[in-house]
Amino acid sequence: MRRILTIFLLTTTLGLYAAHRQESDTIRTIEEPKEEGWFKKTWHKFTEIDTNYVEPQHYNWALMLQGTYNYDIYRLSSKGDNKQTVTFAPAPTFKFGPYFGWRWIFFGYTIDINNFNVSKIKQEFDISFYAAQVGVDLYYRRTGSDYRIRNVDLGKDIDTHVLEDISFDGLSVGITGFNAYYIFNHKRFSYPAAFNQSTMQKISCGSWMAGLGYMRNSLEFDYNRMQTLMSQHLKQPVQLDSGLMFNSVKYYNLNASVGYAYNWVFARNCLFCSSLSLALAYKKTRGETADEDKTGFDFGNFNIDGIGRFGVVWNNNKWYAGASAIVRAYNYHKSRFAANNIFGSLNIYAGFNFGPRKGYKKKR
Repeated sequence: MRRILTIFLLTTTLGLYAAHRQESDTIRTIEEPKEEGWFKKTWHKFTEIDTNYVEPQHYNWALMLQGTYNYDIYRLSSKGDNKQTVTFAPAPTFKFGPYFGWRWIFFGYTIDINNFNVSKIKQEFDISFYAAQVGVDLYYRRTGSDYRIRNVDLGKDIDTHVLEDISFDGLSVGITGFNAYYIFNHKRFSYPAAFNQSTMQKISCGSWMAGLGYMRNSLEFDYNRMQTLMSQHLKQPVQLDSGLMFNSVKYYNLNASVGYAYNWVFARNCLFCSSLSLALAYKKTRGETADEDKTGFDFGNFNIDGIGRFGVVWNNNKWYAGASAIVRAYNYHKSRFAANNIFGSLNIYAGFNFGPRKGYKKKR
């Protein structure tokens, strides 16, 4: 009888232990989630934010209308004893067009509504990618032939006021490039909150940034046309300096930049952002001169360039409106020739987000 009781107790104990192990394994199987792949882990690191400072985007899609005022200034200078300088800028233009976005990516196309002449139409195409940690801007711009002479300096005691504001159709410009940057304080500072409206900055905060960029700038210049205008309007004969007698110049610009940006939340749902960056740029320029050296000139050089961004926006996560400005300054200096290019844009926009993301459908 004692042996039977012992066997019964041992069997019961082993049965309870096996059931407990099975239950524990089942619970462990349910509670332990499947390990994420390397892509999701990497993506989560790039998009990780501190929700005490930044409100994440609640929607997948965005649509907005944007009006853009673009400005381009080109200053060409020769060097030496007979230094001459000519500054060109296009007539004021206003562009208008739609932008469509999916989360961090925006596509847009604008057209000059003041000039529908196909031969002089200006085009702009932008693609922007924004995440909490990094950002990339791609841009493509082509200008028409509607530049004006803004300022001319042909030497001492030469009155050039008669040349100012004269239309000059001998200049055309193309700009293609990209900028990529890394945001160090990306968990608490949101750069896209000011320039992409994909997040909302809740508490004022700033961050250092570092980036890389590339730009190709093509400049076609009809120096014969410039010489003709000088002969027609100036009271005395003046010869254009040989340093400015070229047909085309192409700038290849590689740069590394560092800067600081600050988001100021000055009222509920209202944000002002200021960002300044300096870039150490290496440029290689190719051109064709009109003097005896028909092979043109090739040279490379390091220079300091600058990028400034400013924005003000109202955003309640569903609707948003605001304005932003971007200014880029590129410089080149050499013993014979110098070029200074300032271009940028002022954007005024309004739009809305739609298509709630998972987890926010009840918070519309």
